[in-house]
Formats: sequence, structure tokens, C-alpha cells
Amino acid sequence: MIDNIQSNEILDRLPAHLQQYIKPQNYDDYSPINQAAWRYVMRKNVDYLSQVAHDSYLEGLKKTGISIDSIPNMYGMNRILEEIGWAAVAVDGFIPPAAFMEFQAYNVLVIASDIRQLEHIEYTPAPDIIHEGAGHAPIIANPEYAEYLRRFGEIGCKAISSSHDYEVYEAIRELSILKEAEDTPKEKIEEVEKRVDELQNADVKPSEMAQIRNLHWWTVEYGLIGTVEEPKIYGAGLLSSIGESKSCMTNAVKKLPYTLEASKKEFDITKPQPQLFVTPDFAHLSLVLEEFANKMALRKGGLEGIQKLIDSKNLGTIEFSTGIQVSGNFSKVIEHEGKPVYIQTKGKTALSSREKELVGHGVSTHPEGFGSPIGSLKGINLAIEDMSPRDLRAYDIYEGENVSLEFEGGVKVEGEIITGTRNLQGKIIIISFKNCTVTHHDEILFKPEWSKYDMAVGKEIISAFAGPADHHSFDLITHTPSTTTIKSKKTPEREELESLYKSIRNIRNGENTKFSLNAAFDIVKKHHPKDWLLSVEIYELAVEDDPKLAKEVKARLEEIKKDRPEVAHLINDGIEMTEIKMVTP
Repeated sequence: MIDNIQSNEILDRLPAHLQQYIKPQNYDDYSPINQAAWRYVMRKNVDYLSQVAHDSYLEGLKKTGISIDSIPNMYGMNRILEEIGWAAVAVDGFIPPAAFMEFQAYNVLVIASDIRQLEHIEYTPAPDIIHEGAGHAPIIANPEYAEYLRRFGEIGCKAISSSHDYEVYEAIRELSILKEAEDTPKEKIEEVEKRVDELQNADVKPSEMAQIRNLHWWTVEYGLIGTVEEPKIYGAGLLSSIGESKSCMTNAVKKLPYTLEASKKEFDITKPQPQLFVTPDFAHLSLVLEEFANKMALRKGGLEGIQKLIDSKNLGTIEFSTGIQVSGNFSKVIEHEGKPVYIQTKGKTALSSREKELVGHGVSTHPEGFGSPIGSLKGINLAIEDMSPRDLRAYDIYEGENVSLEFEGGVKVEGEIITGTRNLQGKIIIISFKNCTVTHHDEILFKPEWSKYDMAVGKEIISAFAGPADHHSFDLITHTPSTTTIKSKKTPEREELESLYKSIRNIRNGENTKFSLNAAFDIVKKHHPKDWLLSVEIYELAVEDDPKLAKEVKARLEEIKKDRPEVAHLINDGIEMTEIKMVTP
């Protein structure tokens, strides 16, 4: 897929398991109505956000080459983003949170390339190019914020999820698609809304991923910066919502200082946020992130970390104190006095060191799982990993010797040592046996007839995290979303309306068109009485060149406001932007 897009050296680094989410932007698929919706939102945003957004927003619009008049072409954006060390790719709606964050770790901005319907111009729960391009992209031009985003991705993609998290992700993805699709039956939306509500309110312990997603939501998506009394906007969800960017600045939305407590605050993606968090500066975001990371299994390891991986029922990795990493689906841990003394995976497992698979220890060597004791030998103060060659010889831990190694906690390994594997520092990290039996009291954990036994060496587990240590060890090209975004229907009526929008766009650009403003207005008035944005665009052009037509269009807009009160404020804003432009020198 990477070959089909305008690449740069940042995109060239992306591993295949991330490339599977990328799709072509297909710029020609954007209709004239889509372009008009983008232009309206951007004109309104730039006008309003210049007063309430963080200074980085307007500066970032210039740096990232995002135009007010046209939906950004991501391939052109990539040439510009490369200058600030980033890139952009198109995806289909929501992608799994871990993948989304891993893209960030590679300095890649993920952009859902679809665009919201005109009916949802103020806000949509579905990710779209207005949200991503007009919201996320400008702020990453700020170096300190960009580093926070990268670091967030690096840490976030290691957060351990639960099976419940995946159910929530799938339900929210489906709901966002159904809400954005035309003609979705109300009953179907209500059915999925109910499922989302039940899942979000289920009495389950929040996983690491759930908590770090909360932090992402209250900063990257819905963050405010400055003081609680006088905040500015930097979150992409607010920057891209012409409705919520206004309401969030009122007293109706509670403002709270941003702290680690935000990780415990759940959110509802389908509703306006009742409270927001304010960071004093971008540096504070990184401080809170590191504070959260210090509580993650990534940095704490231990029994709790292993148990999180078991509960997740997903591919994960543990790291021993010697640096050896075991990646697989963890199925069992034996504990003693609050510490793990034996771990077991099931199915394909790989061993690595420093994120590189160890030669001879891939999934073909360990197709049925892997088990190993953890800790020190019983009655011996010196851990195996700390033993010198002389110490190892003294305890008969030597090639060709038949040994019986009893670990604290009751795990016993008995067999003939074949060889040992050392790391770059000279520490033994694997001991391989033949004719080996592994037991825990009366339980047999490994039998001699199961072939060679490889024992990982380490006195403790120092890290546990989601995903494999070396992504080359496993086939991760498995992404098959249960739902895909639904495109707008092409009816004769819609095609006529799109041709009118295209004609008005051509007139504004000084291009030849067979339609005059008067002709376009007559057709939209007669055949498309519910449409309001085209009349706003005609009014904008007529004010300058045809006062009589402008008066007629404005009168028509007043009629639409009465018939469709839900869009009255949008019409008012469109008229106001035009009239302010006329009086502004």
C-alpha cells in the first residue's frame, strides 16, 4: 500500500503491520458539496479560532500547507510535513487504538480521509478529514507538542488492553459509521447506541489502554491550555467542531486543572463534553504522561504485569531482568509470596533481546508455547544471571552436566544441559536442556518427550507490555474491520446539486461556467429547497457584484431559517462572515 501514495522517508520506515491500515486518499472522490463544507468550516474556524485557539494553531495552518478553500491533498501535505519531521496517511475511519498510537510513535499523523455530511457540519462522532486535517495537523507544527504526541504514541501502543476494550472499539466504530451514513434507520442507530452505552457503563476494571485513551481524549482531542479562568483551545476535537469550540468556552462546560486524575475520567464520544481539562503548557502534558507511564506494567513488570497480559487474551511481551523478552499469548503464571515464579504461554511464541528475535527462537521453534521459571535458586544467594563462569561451574550449571535446579517457590528443572546463550554483556539469558522434566510440586510443567527445553534466565520480570518485542516475529497482517464506512448515494437530484456547487466554485475561482449566479439560485430555490449552504455561497459572491440578487438570496435564507430552525445559526454565521468581510479593510 505504501507504494500507492506520495511517500517520504518517515513513511518508508513504517512496518508492514501498520501499512495494512493505509488506504489511498482518492482525492477525486470529494464532491463539490464536500469542498463547500470544508470551506465553510475552515472560514468559520479561522475567524473564530484566531481569538480562542492556542497561537500554534494559526501558525501551524501555514506551516502544514492547509488551505481554507480546499480539502487538503495528503500527498502534498506529506512534502510539507516532512520539513517538520512528520508525515500523514489516510485510513478508513477508526482504527484500533494501539495501531493509532503506534503511528504517532513513528511521527505519522493518521487521517480518516472521508468527510462528514453537510447535515453534520458542526460535529460528527466519526473521524474525518475536517477533524484530522483541520484539527490535528496544525498543532503538530509546535515542536514541543509534536514531541508529546510522538512520546504518547510510543508509550500508548505498549498499554495493555482488555477484551472489553476491543468490544467498545468495534461498537463505537460501527456507531460512528451508521450515524454518518445517509438513511440509516433510527432504530438501528438506537440499537447500537444502547450497546455502546451498556459497554461504556459496564462494571469492569479499566485497562491500561482504557486509561491512556482517556488521557489522549482530554489532551490531544479535547485539551485546553492556559489557565482555568482564561483557557485557549489546542485539542483537535474542539478545533474541528464549529459548535463545541464555542460552547466549550462558556461557563456551561466545567474547566479542571489537568492532572493524572484525567486518566480515570471516562468520555462519551457521541455527546458534547460536560467538562474539560486545562494544562498550563505543553511541557506539563509530558510530565503527566511520564507519571502515568511509571504506573504501567511497561515499567513495573512483576506479577501484576503478567496477570494483565493473561487477562488481555492478546499478544504481549514480558522482559526478564537479563533482558530476554518472551512474546506470546500468556496463559498461566505461578506465584509465590506475591512474586511470579513460573510463566507459560500457549501457541506461537518468540524470544527476543533488545526487540530483536534471537536466532533459533522464533515461532517455528516454539509453536506450541513456552514456559520458564523466574527467580533465584533455593538456598543460593547468587542469582544465575549474576554467576561468573567459575560460579556456574561450582554449581554444575555447565554443558554436558545433569543437574537438578530447584527455584524458590517450588519449581524444579531436571535434565542435561546442552548449552547456554549469553547477551552482549556476557550474562547467561537462556539455558537449553535435553531429557528435561520441569515440575512445580506435584504438577508436571514439561516432559522429556516434548523435545528440547529452553529456560529463560532472570531473577525478576521488569516489564510487561502489549504486542511483540520484535514485530517481525509474528504475522500481524490480520486487520479485517467488521464495518466499513458507507459512501453517499449518487441520485440524479444529488448529482444536479453537486453540479450547482461546482459551478459556484468555478465562478469564485474565476473559471468559465455555463451557469450564472442567477441561474444557479433559481435552480436551487426550485429544486433543492432544503439546501442552505449553496445559497450562502451565492450570497457571498452576489454581495460584491449583484446587490439585487444578494437581497433575494438573503430573503430566501431567512425563509430557510424559519423552515429549518436547526440550521438557522449556521446561516447566520455564513451571512455574518460575508458581511464582516465586506466592511473589513
